[in-house]
Amino acid sequence: QGHPEESGGGLVQPGGSLNLSCVASGNMFSIFPMAWYRQNPGSQRELVASILPGGTTTYADSVKGRFAISRDNDKKMVWLQMTNLRPEDTAVYYCQTDLNYGSEWYPWGQGTQVIVSS
Repeated sequence: QGHPEESGGGLVQPGGSLNLSCVASGNMFSIFPMAWYRQNPGSQRELVASILPGGTTTYADSVKGRFAISRDNDKKMVWLQMTNLRPEDTAVYYCQTDLNYGSEWYPWGQGTQVIVSS
């Protein structure tokens, strides 16, 4: 099983927006709860947003109202639309199955770096 391919990160000013994309593989994608995680060096990985196969979403309190997660089961893709970005959103963002429902299914990918700075 290949790891998800994350993309869309970059350098953005506070208040700006980014749209992260994740392409997964395999035939099981459509039944997995999927999630975006983020992590900074020396810190624990943090669950940012999760989406169930049917589309129900949950968010960390720190991103509610600013981030939106979506998915397309046919394309095996997950997106994270991020708006009103803050310096504390700076991290490497990863796509993975939602670990609240079991162990990770995919190998962890390289992630995509988001830097929010003026």
